Formats: sequence, structure tokens, C-alpha cells
Amino acid sequence: MISLLIVDDHPVVRDGLRGMFSADPRFEVVGEAAHGAEAVAVGEKLRPDVILMDLRMPGTDGVTAIEELARRGVEAKVLVLTTYDTDSDVLPAIEAGATGYLLKDAPREELFRAVEAAARGQAVLSPAVASRLMGRLRRPAAEPLSQRELEVLELIAGGATNREAAKQLFISEATVKTHLLHVYAKLGVNDRAAAVATAFSRGYLTPRP
Repeated sequence: MISLLIVDDHPVVRDGLRGMFSADPRFEVVGEAAHGAEAVAVGEKLRPDVILMDLRMPGTDGVTAIEELARRGVEAKVLVLTTYDTDSDVLPAIEAGATGYLLKDAPREELFRAVEAAARGQAVLSPAVASRLMGRLRRPAAEPLSQRELEVLELIAGGATNREAAKQLFISEATVKTHLLHVYAKLGVNDRAAAVATAFSRGYLTPRP
């Protein structure tokens, strides 16, 4: 029997997953958590075989929780179960140590098989996520960010508007927008928040002390 910890900030989702897995004799749901910090605490205490981990939650997010679980030596396999399949979600989760990545629209039997595979230490990816990762591998290596693009991104990450960034760098607001468009293209993202998150995950930006 595979022991499971379910992590999701929506009670209805947790109830649904608990009911689904509890009805199958192959699985035992040993606990639940509503956010990343709770997932770490409960995971460290219960030491389940598999943790079903949502990513975007209030407070401590899923990626941070995955990293902290690994840091604390919790050997549970983490299977991400989320509605998001963008590069800025998938890559940080896998880099943090997730064993698998599934979307919440996965059929019941696919989810069951994924949990069993994760418990055995086998990598599991939804078809959409696998296709996205293969596409990234087949694309030429991304051009690195220029020094000016990094300067713009650092200001944006610090909360500056385009106008404020332009004033600090003594360039026009239009030039800031152009630099940001180049950053989006190089990082494979579509907005400021994703650009900042991806830049942190790839080491372009580092958290301020």
C-alpha cells in the first residue's frame, strides 16, 4: 500500500483526491496540507511514500516546499499535480526535485499509475508537459541576457515600473519596453512576473539579503 500526502489550497480538491484514493486499496491517504509550509511540516512528520503537490498556493509555494523537503532529508517522492503547464512552472518544479508533473485534468487511472510509478522512483510527466520539455530541448540554446537587459530586469524585480526603470537607467520608456520584450523572448515567457520568476530560477537574479 502506498501512503499519500495531499497538498492543495482548495479543500474541495483535497476532499476529491482523498475520496478517490481512499476508495482504492492500493493507496492510503495519511495526511493533507493546505500550503507549502504545512506540507513540509506534515511530510517531515509522516514520511509518506508520495506527496501530491500543488504549485501555486498562498504563503509557501510548491517549488519552495519541494526544495525544503529535500533539504530536510524527507525521501518522499513528490508528484506535482497542478493546472499550470508553463515553462515558468514546470522547469523550477523539476529542478527542485519533483519526481513527476501531472495536470489536474488527468484521468483517474492515469493519476493512479503515476502515483505508483512515482513511488517506484520513476519519472512521470503528463503528455503536455513532456511535449513542452522536448520542444525546449530541440530548440537552440537561448541567447543569454545582455547587461542592459539584466539591469532592466533587476529593477522590474525590485518593483519598478517601466517609467521608473527608464528614469534610473537614463533611457526612454520605449527602450525599456523593447528590452523587456527581448527578455521575454529569451526566457520563453509572456509577462513580467514569469520573467522575474524564471530569471531567479535560472540564476540571472539572486534574492537580496
